[in-house]
Amino acid sequence: MDMGQLGSILPLILLVVVFYFLLIRPQRKRQQEAIKMQNSLGPGARVMTTTGLFGTVVAVDNEDVILEVAPGIETRWVKAAIGRVVTPGDAPADAEPADDEAELGEEGKKESEATVERNGDQDSSTKQS
Repeated sequence: MDMGQLGSILPLILLVVVFYFLLIRPQRKRQQEAIKMQNSLGPGARVMTTTGLFGTVVAVDNEDVILEVAPGIETRWVKAAIGRVVTPGDAPADAEPADDEAELGEEGKKESEATVERNGDQDSSTKQS
């Protein structure tokens, strides 16, 4: 093999090696971690599917997982559709305790009652001048 031929093939070989270390190897590692997580699922685990649905694992069959997405509502998913296990600190922002919502509802109710009292129990759209 001539040095000229080796010099023209060397950049191609380096490109393949760079692609392996920057793309292929990390992707394979992520896939192995995902498979390990999916195989370690057990009843009671809070999970998020790859589509963003949160649920609790009720049962695990061979390649299926049964998730409870709401009280009494169970759905069957393939294990590969489970994106991650959710820890208590990872709860979504819209899953705040119901007590906060009730307090906000009472405050909003108080504001609307005060507005009605100021308007003399008349809606502003029907108020005549």
